[in-house]
Amino acid sequence: MISSGDLRKGAKLMYEGAPYIVVDFMHVKMGRGRPHVKVKMKGLLSGNVIEKSFLTTESFDQPDMESRMMQFLYVQDDEYVFMDSKNFDQMHVKADTLGDSRWYLMENEEYSVLLYEGNPISVDLPASVILTVIESEPAVKGDTVSNITKPAKVETGLQIKVPPFVKEGDKVKIDTRTGEYIERAN
Repeated sequence: MISSGDLRKGAKLMYEGAPYIVVDFMHVKMGRGRPHVKVKMKGLLSGNVIEKSFLTTESFDQPDMESRMMQFLYVQDDEYVFMDSKNFDQMHVKADTLGDSRWYLMENEEYSVLLYEGNPISVDLPASVILTVIESEPAVKGDTVSNITKPAKVETGLQIKVPPFVKEGDKVKIDTRTGEYIERAN
């Protein structure tokens, strides 16, 4: 059990039968009123973000969650196949479950996979990844304005905007939280 007074960013709780993670919180104590906690939570299964206010005396169950290191093997149809690094069990994860995380997965790399009741619900990614550009238009001579970008496609199929000097075969660093180009990598 977790008390609403103990809620912090990243805390996981069960609310109305579904697992949630706390995105933001604020403890509030009004003059004569009872103290309460305003919480912004994201549903781990649905992805919905809700805002609720709880009295500090309320408590919640903690979801049955586990984090495992798993190696991403390959994509088969619309399923991503992961292998548990310890017991070599394979797990198939639907593309819908992964959401935008799927664009940053590299074959044979290890990722922390969050499981709820034995089923995968999300993959923890590093803050940035380095991917190879496979398609990019050539730069137009004279485009030297600093904020000009062009579309490029990386090896995972993700479409990003890059500066004009980036060409096919270059490795680029991409922020996994925003999907934006950071810099060219060696």
